[in-house]
Amino acid sequence: MELFFTMLVPLIIAAVALYGMARRVDVYDAVVQGAGEGLGVLIKIVPPLVGLLTAVYMLRASGALELAAQALAPVLTRLGIPPETVALMLVRPVSGSAALGVGAELISTYGPDSQIGRTAAVMLGSTETTFYTIAVYFGAAGIVKTRYAVPAALCADLAGFMAAAWAVRVIFH
Repeated sequence: MELFFTMLVPLIIAAVALYGMARRVDVYDAVVQGAGEGLGVLIKIVPPLVGLLTAVYMLRASGALELAAQALAPVLTRLGIPPETVALMLVRPVSGSAALGVGAELISTYGPDSQIGRTAAVMLGSTETTFYTIAVYFGAAGIVKTRYAVPAALCADLAGFMAAAWAVRVIFH
């Protein structure tokens, strides 16, 4: 059974390549073209990611995030959320890439098996990049006024953060 799971991804790739060849698609050219488009996306993503991560690091270096964590600690503790995850909670609705960077930093700082590391990982999977999603979907539909969508989505993010912290506490403690 372990061999099956080890070979699953290569088998899927081979099946897709064979399917493409059967449909007379130049599979290599399609892969090269896709890689080129991926690099274009990377070029568009990196500058905002660097800017957001720089802002987060500056806030952390200045002590502003620690002050925010201390100020919010009583409320977050009551909600069952580790105060150390404040940076993740602030960045996640804005940028998924920056949130991954903050989450990776939390995991490397506190360890992957710590409550904070696990909570950060589950938070990343339990919440959404709210503003990006709203911009993409509302923009595609031609909707200009978001009305109650942003507050409702941010409430859903808070529920996701709380549910992530609760799940980690229940499962791992």
